[in-house]
Amino acid sequence: MNELLEGMKNPPSTFEEYLVTYAETVGRLVNSYIPEGSHPDMDTYLYDPLMKYSENGGKRHRPLICFAACAAVGGDIRLAASAASAIEHFHSAALIHDDIADEATLRRGEPCMHLTEGLGIAINTGDLALSMVNGAVMKDPLLTDAQKVRVVTELIDMTRRTIEGQALDLGWARDERYDITPEDYLCMATHKTAHYSGAVPLAVGAIVGGGTEAQITALREYGLATGLAFQIQDDLLNIEGDAEVVGKDFCSDITEGKRTLMVVHALKHSSNRERLIEILSSKTTDLAQLTEAVSIMREAGSLDYARDYASKLTSEAKAKLVVEIEDSPARTVLISMADYFINRLK
Repeated sequence: MNELLEGMKNPPSTFEEYLVTYAETVGRLVNSYIPEGSHPDMDTYLYDPLMKYSENGGKRHRPLICFAACAAVGGDIRLAASAASAIEHFHSAALIHDDIADEATLRRGEPCMHLTEGLGIAINTGDLALSMVNGAVMKDPLLTDAQKVRVVTELIDMTRRTIEGQALDLGWARDERYDITPEDYLCMATHKTAHYSGAVPLAVGAIVGGGTEAQITALREYGLATGLAFQIQDDLLNIEGDAEVVGKDFCSDITEGKRTLMVVHALKHSSNRERLIEILSSKTTDLAQLTEAVSIMREAGSLDYARDYASKLTSEAKAKLVVEIEDSPARTVLISMADYFINRLK
């Protein structure tokens, strides 16, 4: 924590460098909130699987933007530690459960937990991560009671919205819904991803940092826009990225019949709509058919449409943020985040 505390006085100017510099430090902080069991087998079947999963924790962008938001409003980033860690544990829970629902095989280049530990233990471990979210904040001795209540309220709302978005994502696939519009997708992705990957970490950071209501609102709206752009880029990477680099099954969204922004755009604009529906409905893993589906979307202009939409989102978000948040190294990092989200390769 001290390393991050010193670093935030003069953080790197780019978001990517910020992540690279402090991901490991924040990872250790996040993992410090994972307890040990009162019986050795609890560690074997519960706490150790979560620790192993969390140690392969990726870029840690959610806790890091929580700290950056706190610093951007002039706050003490130590006050953001529990909330930042809580959101990262929520992320772990969401991914563990999401991989089960999607019958996924890889996560961050490693076999999914439900394949290595079994379905029951994976579900239970995800439940553990969820249970740790509010507890971390409520036990934080640095926060006032009023801060705890407000932060936990944010986390409860974040959890519900994420689950609502997941319900749409899973339900549309289960019921083979092909009447989904781009507006429907944007509602789903905003709920499923943008709140917990952008809006809430930034808003919570500003809340514990003592930001004004205008600053909290500005950071929340910035997080919604950039978090949505993050999800759009994630969907693009799934069908265009290098599977080894991205760390996911190539075109798994197509195999799972996901209604991404590119898919719903192509369903509306492509002359090969019926063929795309046929591939999406087949649950195929055949490379030729997956490539064909991508080609249909590309020819319909759907990939360009998604990239342009994400770019417009981030451009407008950056312009609004600078109005309410004063210039500082932390704000520079957050502005850089928008470009990183739409240009990242994994």
